[in-house]
Amino acid sequence: MFSFISINWRGRPLVSYETVIKLIGGTTTNKGLSVAAHIDEREYEKGIKFSDDDMAQLQLQPHSLHPKWNYSILSRDVSVYETS
Repeated sequence: MFSFISINWRGRPLVSYETVIKLIGGTTTNKGLSVAAHIDEREYEKGIKFSDDDMAQLQLQPHSLHPKWNYSILSRDVSVYETS
């Protein structure tokens, strides 16, 4: 979707968060996909570290195109081999 978002805001100055949210939210594809966006103003703790064991427990489902870069993170209660 990012390519469609960047096409939508091409040449427009990103002068505020409101402008960015409106441009992202106004993005659609030729096939009818649309984007929703909002500002999350919550504060998050910085510097959180995850152990190798934590990372090993993630269920990653690689995509066929560049699987090291493109993957889905599955819910802990979904089997990696389950198909939709």
